[in-house]
Amino acid sequence: MDRAYWIIWYDLPPENDAYLDWLHRSYIPKVVQRPGVLWAAHYASVPNVAPLGGGKGRVSHHASSAEVPSGGRYILIFGASAAHAFANPGAREFHSQLPDGDRKMLAMRTGERTNIMVEEARIDGPEAKRPDPELTPGPWIQLGSFNSISYQDEDEMATWYAQWRLRSLKALPGVIRVRKLVSVSGWAKHACFYEFTSLEARAEHFVHYESTHPEMEAWSKKIVSRLVHATPLPSVAQRIWPPA
Repeated sequence: MDRAYWIIWYDLPPENDAYLDWLHRSYIPKVVQRPGVLWAAHYASVPNVAPLGGGKGRVSHHASSAEVPSGGRYILIFGASAAHAFANPGAREFHSQLPDGDRKMLAMRTGERTNIMVEEARIDGPEAKRPDPELTPGPWIQLGSFNSISYQDEDEMATWYAQWRLRSLKALPGVIRVRKLVSVSGWAKHACFYEFTSLEARAEHFVHYESTHPEMEAWSKKIVSRLVHATPLPSVAQRIWPPA
């Protein structure tokens, strides 16, 4: 099973066709050939999407670009059976062994940040295939990465995910899967990785679904107010490789 993830957020210059072709044809296959690595997916973020709840009444804190890089136009995700699949060798050593041409392409990335994360919990939504022979995540995702303002808040956050957020999405139309992640390395200690069938399904069913549960919506607002998110917040993105 895929229970570990290497996530790379980054930007690119406008002229990037050569990079994308290289990434999909050369770089990704090299990473997937590593022992324990099971799949890869590359996403392009879309701007101006409605946040959960429409953003109304939600207080969100953001890390500054001086604290953590703010790239996020593209998100590259690898799934593996265990976190050490990405640590033996680590990214720096792995990249240093690549040919000059590969390293030149990697240097095109700007605002890059990475996390290696493992799965804390997972739910399948109504759109999940059973059984599902394909491990690649869905055609649309929402990916938020964040830290608590204070470690004392984390017990309640864990309870909120267990008793409300994950449980409440099991029957929501358009949801394929939701994974709550925690960090092995990288700035963000936490992430939540949602998969949707389409952007339209997310907008229709997910954005305002808490409004019919005001007591839980209030709990969600309290939890969000105690988090510091990376920028951009959150990333909603369409899979560009492998093609949907």
